[in-house]
Amino acid sequence: MSRRVVRQSKFRHVFGQAAKADQAYEDIRVSKVTWDSSFCAVNPKFLAIIVEAGGGGAFIVLPLAKTGRVDKNYPLVTGHTAPVLDIDWCPHNDNVIASASDDTTIMVWQIPDYTPVRNITEPIITLEGHSKRVGILSWHPTARNVLLSAGGDNVIIIWNVGTGEVLLSLDEVHPDVIHSVCWNSNGSLLATTCKDKTLRIIDPRKGQVVAERFAAHEGMRPMRAVFTRQGHIFTTGFTRMSQRELGLWDPGDSSIRYFEITDEPPFVHYLNTFSSKEPQRGMGFMPKRGLDVSKCEIARFYKLHERKCEPIIMTVPRKSDLFQDDLYPDTPGPEPALEADEWLSGQDAEPVLISLRDGYVPPKHRELRVTKRNILDVRPPTGPPRSQSASEASLSVRLGLAPLSQSAHPLPPFSDKSFCPLRLNSNTPWRRCWRRSRLFASGCRPRNSESRLWRTCYASWWTERTRPACWAELCAQRAGWGGVNGLALPML
Repeated sequence: MSRRVVRQSKFRHVFGQAAKADQAYEDIRVSKVTWDSSFCAVNPKFLAIIVEAGGGGAFIVLPLAKTGRVDKNYPLVTGHTAPVLDIDWCPHNDNVIASASDDTTIMVWQIPDYTPVRNITEPIITLEGHSKRVGILSWHPTARNVLLSAGGDNVIIIWNVGTGEVLLSLDEVHPDVIHSVCWNSNGSLLATTCKDKTLRIIDPRKGQVVAERFAAHEGMRPMRAVFTRQGHIFTTGFTRMSQRELGLWDPGDSSIRYFEITDEPPFVHYLNTFSSKEPQRGMGFMPKRGLDVSKCEIARFYKLHERKCEPIIMTVPRKSDLFQDDLYPDTPGPEPALEADEWLSGQDAEPVLISLRDGYVPPKHRELRVTKRNILDVRPPTGPPRSQSASEASLSVRLGLAPLSQSAHPLPPFSDKSFCPLRLNSNTPWRRCWRRSRLFASGCRPRNSESRLWRTCYASWWTERTRPACWAELCAQRAGWGGVNGLALPML
């Protein structure tokens, strides 16, 4: 007679439980955009959810303590001109979140600790580089201000958010749409899945595929891949008959299955299933540092329904009230291990770990500082003043500008943001400056013989868009004008 041996596991009796109704977030219009996204992101301070919005894309940011019914007029984070497809909190600053949109841009936002009175519309920085929709965002786990984005153009771009520059671009690796991207623990490798059914391991700094496997899952539905802490790769997908293989969760299902990964064969061990009546629209995952260690909470999911967000708490029952070392090993904290330039130069570092023995207290508000490298600051060598053509003279009269030789004001440095009267602030894009001028709205844009100068200025703005610039400022640089007479260009 054989006796069944029960495998020893610290998670053996784990169970899931939905939070009470007064701890959920009600009356939220979760986005219905057709994109394979979680639509939700959470950290120890805030819960962010992509929502339905007219005239563009938006998401809502709620303090974790603000449970219950959400006011329909609660301020949103708006700014994208098309639906938001993905959001991701910065692991090194709980007040910074990035959003990706169907309008091909990525925006990085600073969220205040207090509840804003009106919508947040001005991002810290806007990143432009993709030619199609951007649907995947992922912050680097150890390097400060390094953000990865993947778009419908099959390109992965790695940004330095602190300067707004592109660090790396992987545009010849994936032949089709990218389904998922994941960093390993120290950020030296990427695991990606693609519509061509290939799982790839990529060294982003070398731009090389170091390993790949075709048809890790044979089904046609999207598969995903993540790195484990031990460096293994865990994938989820479907068979040819659309049966789920190691599926942890999937939009449209009403179950959450959880597994334990060990060093013992068969390596992946089924633990339990949490089931509910309603299917989930998306899911957010609380970082380990945001869990309640006093209640032996090992995971917390934020399950999105059609009109609400419901926390699901995974708990391991223990009789002792003492800190459980086996459940809570040291976990990555909010401090980065590297700067962006150090990582780009080839350095690797493991995450800076913190202990949860005394619980985790989120740090105070820390502002993200963006320092753009302005190529316009490199002034060309000065030479003898050139003569002004008839077309430029006509344009200067039309704009109310004085030639350099007749102006009492020297050409101001381009770091002087007050020079251009059309600019609202340092983040105002050129096109908004252009639209807000009555001069251009009334049809006075240079045409015909004067169009050469206008095209030159426009091309300069397009190639030098790392710094927001406006038409009048670039025209002044190209034509050699010294200033604007009395700041005469009006604003709407």
